[in-house]
Order: sequence, then C-alpha cells, then structure tokens
Amino acid sequence: MRIDVVSIFPAIFDALELSLLGRARQSGLLDVRIRDLRDYTHDRHRTVDDTPYGGGAGMVMKPEPWGEALDDVTRDAASRPVIIFPSPAGERFTQATARELATAPHLVFGCGRYEGIDERVFDYAAELGDVRLISLGDYVLNGGEVAVMAMVEAIGRLIPGVVGNPESLVEESHEDGLLEYPSFTKPAVWREREVPPVLLSGNHGAVATWRREQQLERTRQRRPDLLAD
Repeated sequence: MRIDVVSIFPAIFDALELSLLGRARQSGLLDVRIRDLRDYTHDRHRTVDDTPYGGGAGMVMKPEPWGEALDDVTRDAASRPVIIFPSPAGERFTQATARELATAPHLVFGCGRYEGIDERVFDYAAELGDVRLISLGDYVLNGGEVAVMAMVEAIGRLIPGVVGNPESLVEESHEDGLLEYPSFTKPAVWREREVPPVLLSGNHGAVATWRREQQLERTRQRRPDLLAD
C-alpha cells in the first residue's frame, strides 16, 4: 500500500519509523511518503493561510498550495487514490472504516490546521480521487496530524504481513461489534489478585464461553450503544 501525507508539520510523522509500521516500511509492505505543504508555496514567508471571507475568527488554509500538493502526490498514481481529510464535520472513523481502507492500494491524507481548509480544495480533490472527510470522534483537535497518525496505524496494521500473528486481529475490540474480553498472563496470583480459574482449566470450550460472556458484559457496561447497534 502507498500512503501520502501532506502536512505543515511533517516531523510529527517520524513516529511511523517505529514499531510494526516502521518494520513494514522497511520491508516494503507500506510505502509512506510525507510531504511538507509549505514546499508548495511561492512567497518568502511560505504562507499557507489567510483571513476568511465573510469575517470570523482564525485563519483558513489557502487553496493554492493544496492544489499543487494534491497534483504532485497523485501525478504518478497507479490507481485512483482515496483522498482523506480529517475533519470534525466528517463521517466517524471505525474499525469497519479501517478494514475498508486497508484494501485500497493508495491513500492520500491531507492534514488541515487553523480553522480548516478552503472548501474548494475538497471539490478539486474529487477530480483526482475519491474524497472522504473522516472524524475520529465528536471533539476538535488543533490539526489533522494526530488523527492521521491514528488512522494510518489502525489501517496499516490490517495490511497482511504487518502484524506477525494475524489471529490476534480477529479477537480485538470492535471486530465483531463488541469490546474485547479481558486478558491475563503469569503469575496466576499477583498481589492477592487471582486469574479467573476457568482460564487455568484447560477446557477450551469453557474458556470460549467465558470470553464471550465477558465481551457482552464489558460492552453492556462501557459501550451499551454498541449493543443497540
């Protein structure tokens, strides 16, 4: 999979060199390219924002550098990319979204800042790829970088070969619409707290039943909205 990220803070994405995603980049499973939006400006101040038409607080990201950046990252695309802009006004990002996007050969992420990006950029991007505005949740961040980092990790780990044991992906929270069951490891007793006896029984059927019951109970207590869905 190829992933292009456009941001005015490209150093934030140095973290993608670490852990599983870093190894996936080194092995060629993920081709991640980070672009600095200011490289597509043409004034000595490398300006990427201006005051909003109609008045109001804050600044809006200018369309000109975004247009050039999108032209650049899609110019040699082997297929029509999915172009994603993190936005509190977008659809909610879920595990199902991550699974869907993990099948795309080319993703482009545009990280907005300030009061957002000139709306015309989204219209133009739709000529170059399939545009998605996506929100991590019902809150506002200072910019799109943290959201993109989260999405890239959630999507990247679903690429075959990135996670060593693919079975671990199947039993995670949200994969079947429920939260994951609790996990335990050695020692069997720690600070007077014991591992549930069923997990020490060797009875795989009983363990499976207990884990399913724990999923349902944990979801009922913490995320009853998932049960309703």
